[in-house]
Amino acid sequence: MRNATTPRRWRSGTEPRFARSDLKLRFLLSVLFTPFFALITAAFATGAALAGPASVPARSTLIGFAAVCFALTVFAAVDLYVVIRRRRVEL
Repeated sequence: MRNATTPRRWRSGTEPRFARSDLKLRFLLSVLFTPFFALITAAFATGAALAGPASVPARSTLIGFAAVCFALTVFAAVDLYVVIRRRRVEL
């Protein structure tokens, strides 16, 4: 059996060896989108609560949209927490 080897790649430009994300931009996007997704989640949840049996879009569709928006809200809030923690450590 032959050992698997991976070819070494030489850096061919001026890119940094360890790339880092722009914390200011991530902070701005998280601050903007966390409340936005929270409001949209509340709107879809309210729409699902008020939907009748024959309404269009269906109640299950509105619940699905609310769940997706809730997941995006949680993701943006966690990213905001991570960015704030990293900015305290690095700056």
